[in-house]
Amino acid sequence: MKHQLFALSLGFGGLILATHHAFAETPPQCAARDAVIEQLASRYGESRHGIGLAANNAVMELFASDETGTWTITVTMASGLTCLVASGENFEILAEELPATGKGA
Repeated sequence: MKHQLFALSLGFGGLILATHHAFAETPPQCAARDAVIEQLASRYGESRHGIGLAANNAVMELFASDETGTWTITVTMASGLTCLVASGENFEILAEELPATGKGA
């Protein structure tokens, strides 16, 4: 079940990345990974809930707070630079089953 949720999270992360580039109005907010992780933990109480490998050896991570419901998606480049991609509220962990093969959603 965790693998299904993880795969769904990666797909969602890819969608966020694609739409972010299409509608970007502000420059990305980037810093050293350690500094970003520290800020997410100290300011928002967020910890890592998911991770995946994106294009060009970039690492996508999903951080969230179980207490406040805030969430943040980051992408870390091979250089070590981490950029904030998206953030929001009302994060929930879902354990939904995938539809049977050949059946509609």
